[in-house]
Amino acid sequence: MKIAIQFGAGNIGRGFIGNLLSKSGYKVYFADVNKEIVNTLKEKNEYTVEVVGENKTEVLVNNVDGILSNDVKLIDLITQAEIITTAVGPTVLTIISKSIAQGIIKRFEMKIKNNLNIIACENMINGTTFLKNEVEKHLNQEVIDYMNEFIGFPNSAVDRIVPPMAKSSDILRVRVEEFKEWIVEAPLFKGEAPKIEGMDLTDNLMAFIERKLFTLNTGHAITAYLGVIAGHKTVKESIEDNNIEKIVKSAMHESGEVLINRYGFERETHNKYIEKILNRFKNPYLIDEVDRVGRQPLRKLGYNDRLIKPLRGTIEYGTKNSSLIKGIGAALKYRNNEDEQAVELEKILNSQDLSSAIKEITSLEDEVMITKIKKAFTE
Repeated sequence: MKIAIQFGAGNIGRGFIGNLLSKSGYKVYFADVNKEIVNTLKEKNEYTVEVVGENKTEVLVNNVDGILSNDVKLIDLITQAEIITTAVGPTVLTIISKSIAQGIIKRFEMKIKNNLNIIACENMINGTTFLKNEVEKHLNQEVIDYMNEFIGFPNSAVDRIVPPMAKSSDILRVRVEEFKEWIVEAPLFKGEAPKIEGMDLTDNLMAFIERKLFTLNTGHAITAYLGVIAGHKTVKESIEDNNIEKIVKSAMHESGEVLINRYGFERETHNKYIEKILNRFKNPYLIDEVDRVGRQPLRKLGYNDRLIKPLRGTIEYGTKNSSLIKGIGAALKYRNNEDEQAVELEKILNSQDLSSAIKEITSLEDEVMITKIKKAFTE
């Protein structure tokens, strides 16, 4: 049986990527630091995924195993693998890069000429390229040359929400939403891209990265910030408030115009994608608190993030942006004494005149936009 290694046996690793690999005929080894999860995987070799949408279904995932991330046997396993995936969080990529590098060195020493493809499935842009650069730090030039010939590092974009579930005696059981998307950069594979159910290939990954950022992330954030102002506790409560839904939907259409102009997305298809995202926010199983979604407002108000980047696109293409601006105004009002960035946001706003503060927070220089954001903030 073909071998896949999935670094990270958490909810996304088990509930999304590992599930798809198993379905596609791989024996999936989950590499993780959690001894209890690893030992249970080794013992049971299967686990259950709850898929929640309008209905709830269960999927049994089998042909799985576990291995500790620091187990020396992991290096031998890398010599046998056809694909390696990660779902560990961006900061952990640096840590696992050493083990991956050791596996590549052993493949080089064994003169293995079968292709290996490594895909980071993280919530970051060009995460696989980052991982490749970290791996290279542990290799000499001869091994790097070998790696560049036989080992692919395609970037990817993943989208699936993992809602909370009640504690269970079954620690492997995981719940995921029905919607899923895993898009991978086709040109960066070595050899023929593996046929994995649920993995879609593209020649233009950035189009799909921005589609997610400008639709899911933009809409999610604005829903949360408006929800906080209205006194709602969850995203579901917030989006079911007609006034909030109207602004959120309008903002997503405004950001959608940028995507249609920039990447040529078909308008009707994109409008259906927006409706799908709105329905995800209403999923009764996704109990997502507005304070969790709204946390780290300075990052979310960053120049290249989910609120300001689509706004900049509307300036570039001369399209509407009034609802995006309302969302930005709501984000500036976010207060949470338990969130360091929310506390810092308030300090910046109180320490200087409003125009200067908005410029510092957003890095915007467009005076017309600054004036409109000021109005949205003070209303």
